[in-house]
Amino acid sequence: MGNADTKLRFRKAVIQLTTKTQPVEATDDAFWDQFWADTSTTVQDVFTLVPAAEIRAVREESPSNLATLCYKAMERLVQAAASGCSSEKERRIVLNCTRLLTRILPYIFEDADWRGFFWSTVPGAGRAGEDGDDEDARPLAESLLLAIADLLFCPDFTVQTHKRSSPDTAEDIRSIDSCEYIWEAGVGFAHSPAPNYSHDLNRTELLKLLLTCFSEAMYLPPSSESKNLNPWVSFFCSTENRHALPLFTSLLNVVCAYDPVGYGIPYNHLLFADSREQLVDQAVQILIVTLEQEVGSAARPAGPDNLFVNYLSRIHREEDLGFILKGLARLLNNPLVQTYLPRSTKKIQFHQELLILFWKFCDFNKKFLFFVLKSSDVLDILVPILFYLNDARADQSRVGLMHIAVFILLLLSGERNFGVRLNKPYTLRVPMDIPVFTGTHADLLIIFHKIITGGHQRLQPLFDCLLTVIVNISPYLKSLSMVAANKLLHLLEAFSTPWFLFSSSQNHQLVFFLLEVFNNIIQYQFDGNSNLVYTIIRKRNVFHQLANLPSDMASIQKAQQQQQQKRRKKSGISRTNSTENESMAGSRPAVPAEPGTLKTSLEATPGIDKITEKSQVSVDGTLVAVPHSDSPQADSSAVAGASDTESNSERDPEVHISKSQKSFYCRICCSLHRCFFSVLSWKAKLPLQTIMRLLQVLVPQVEKICIDKGLTDESEILKFLQHGTLVGLLPVPHPILIRKYQANTGTAMWFRTYMWGVIYLRNVDPPVWYDTDIRLFEIQRI
Repeated sequence: MGNADTKLRFRKAVIQLTTKTQPVEATDDAFWDQFWADTSTTVQDVFTLVPAAEIRAVREESPSNLATLCYKAMERLVQAAASGCSSEKERRIVLNCTRLLTRILPYIFEDADWRGFFWSTVPGAGRAGEDGDDEDARPLAESLLLAIADLLFCPDFTVQTHKRSSPDTAEDIRSIDSCEYIWEAGVGFAHSPAPNYSHDLNRTELLKLLLTCFSEAMYLPPSSESKNLNPWVSFFCSTENRHALPLFTSLLNVVCAYDPVGYGIPYNHLLFADSREQLVDQAVQILIVTLEQEVGSAARPAGPDNLFVNYLSRIHREEDLGFILKGLARLLNNPLVQTYLPRSTKKIQFHQELLILFWKFCDFNKKFLFFVLKSSDVLDILVPILFYLNDARADQSRVGLMHIAVFILLLLSGERNFGVRLNKPYTLRVPMDIPVFTGTHADLLIIFHKIITGGHQRLQPLFDCLLTVIVNISPYLKSLSMVAANKLLHLLEAFSTPWFLFSSSQNHQLVFFLLEVFNNIIQYQFDGNSNLVYTIIRKRNVFHQLANLPSDMASIQKAQQQQQQKRRKKSGISRTNSTENESMAGSRPAVPAEPGTLKTSLEATPGIDKITEKSQVSVDGTLVAVPHSDSPQADSSAVAGASDTESNSERDPEVHISKSQKSFYCRICCSLHRCFFSVLSWKAKLPLQTIMRLLQVLVPQVEKICIDKGLTDESEILKFLQHGTLVGLLPVPHPILIRKYQANTGTAMWFRTYMWGVIYLRNVDPPVWYDTDIRLFEIQRI
């Protein structure tokens, strides 16, 4: 009953605020205290009792009252941070003010005229706790951020006190060393504080407000300017925040130490509330938002201006790097955990944020990247990434997840050690909708060609990236399974058909990538790859047809007409599933999103030539940068990939079907001429010499053995090929070419929109940003 009364009083206060036509003085504490002093409302209550329409009404009709409400709530937080929240009443006021500001801030940000409000000053609010003059007044945003930082290390409120205290002998929050109050053991801190449910909940609420402060970025349109950094993040991660180091460490340790399964008791997550999960959820989102810096401003000797990035880039102790990698791997593998009892273990939902965090660690801390690749532990990251790729491939609402997973694979594949580690046998049996096979982790990666042939049309911008990953690892693959070899040939078969090759000026690049894969394996890993050699011999007609590809105008026109007919019948390039083997036990086919599922739009991803830099492997194993050239391989991906809101036909005018028949024929004619000259240019450069030489030498030998011995069993042919050699018979080995990921403004903008889109969709209880005027991306329904 008492709780209902407090809700009623709070609602009456809101109504009074929305109906007052005259400004309420800031000194009228009796009025303002109604919002936080005498109420015990939850954050869900606040979102229900303060409707969006009423916030906007106050903003438009009584702007001074909204300004005063924000200022008074912030002032109470500043006062509580200064006093140390020693009483229960003060702590309740802090939580109420935190919830109220979390509710109101998005409506401040969505109005361009209000966006500068928190960066204005209040007379008499000096810096550094001094009563400075008006010229030295601190902006409201800075005061709010510093108060939140202080409150996150407030004894008996968000951290355990180190001494017995009473309201009279409370620890002075201004003088404590917050490095002694780090929330969890891990990086730079050995002591693990006792779990405290109340402290976790209080931290979570403050972090949610902090994330809301940072979310001003959602209300600004996408901008490719790298210097357009978030002012809230820039200040919070600057030297002005004395808690920057312990807070970064606390957030990181809380995430990496979290074990959702615990002791493994079945259904424990249904019996007990897990306050730590909510905290981890907010902590990982704060981390990925704060770890931002200008593209190209990689850690200098003095370190970047953003202290969070600075601290991350300096982590170097083996035990710290191991703790981080083990923690991220444990959480990423959580959805893959199999039990005999259905739904008996907790499944985390923040795997997308974890992938972004892993990406940022690899990008900002090269020691971490090298540590990941130093042992087979990298495979504990690879397997869940492939699981997410496979699971999401048919779901258009998870295109962003597909992109981040492929980008991580691209980043890892640029390092030699990644290709070497992939030769480890794959013995896990994660239930994925892929053919059963016996082989290595490299086979597992290659078998995921189903993403290309079985995914939806909006994944086509990823084809270049996926094949680049396979090209990068191919010189190091010692023994491909028959299943993986068949998949590679299946891809070449799909990509080398005239109707596909001539349908776009960039499609031939996919064939060049696959031929480079075959050449790398033949030249550098011939011994041990008899399965692939046998498959090439068996499918030799594909290579002969490619070498004799018709390039006259009539053939091109016929192929383009076939392509238009196929496009009308079915999108994408899916060919056939008749060769698919039985899928793994327990797996489920990838399913599309439920109708009505919300998704956020994404920025276009740059072409593969824009996000990679070619390097040649020298004799001593070092990489030497290769200057850009005008070869088909270099320029064929110059067109940026389609954004998530575009269809492929909108991106590529050459295959767009116009409603006007006259316009259609004009476009076909122009496309035909462009395609003709393009084909003449790249056809002569197809790297078929090594493969043709292999076929020239081995096909007669294999045919002779089959005739002489009457062989019909491929195992005998494989034995022959295993002991065969092409030493001295192949062309001079070509240099190994590696395409390493390079950061650029295009991908930085893509990551920003993807990251905030994930945060928007994940924060639904309460729905912090729902139904506000987001401008960074569009919210769409499937």
